[in-house]
Amino acid sequence: MAQMPALLPKEVEMQRLKKILIMVIVMGSVAASVEVDNFVDGSLHQTSIRDSAFTPAHWWLYSHFVALPLGWGAIMIYDRRVPLMRGPNNSVNTGIKMTIIGYLGTMFTIGINEMWHFWFVEEVFAVPNHWSFNMGVVVAFMGALAYVVRLYVRMVELGMETPPSNPYVAEMYKLALEGKLYSRSIP
Repeated sequence: MAQMPALLPKEVEMQRLKKILIMVIVMGSVAASVEVDNFVDGSLHQTSIRDSAFTPAHWWLYSHFVALPLGWGAIMIYDRRVPLMRGPNNSVNTGIKMTIIGYLGTMFTIGINEMWHFWFVEEVFAVPNHWSFNMGVVVAFMGALAYVVRLYVRMVELGMETPPSNPYVAEMYKLALEGKLYSRSIP
């Protein structure tokens, strides 16, 4: 059964989608800073034999894996205000589900990682306890990409239906649709 069109004004829906996009950009920035911390943590492991969960590099790294599922959960809650972004049968969007599950997987891997290093001291990133970090992040990125594509498609659909209210921007919008935006000076 197809979803019924929302009884939501286009301007309100566009504003809500923009807020969601800002939240997604913030979560993407937090996820990108995890990559920076991977380099910091990797260099720390080359200089010290074994550290613990309480070293500053791990504080930064592990706090991301707690903040990311919470942030995506906030996006999921706000996403319920946009009816056409919901998943099948009026459920949560599948991309958000995958993202939250992926980051929750990395969050629970923190405990597995510390238990592993309690019995096995080596700090080699190819050991199985580090695989779940990578798998969780890959699942989260796939879900986030699916969600962002769906968000962008909906914004494009709304943008084509509602031209900008600024007359100068509306003229530029019209010229761009006609393919004449960059050829005004050419006769």
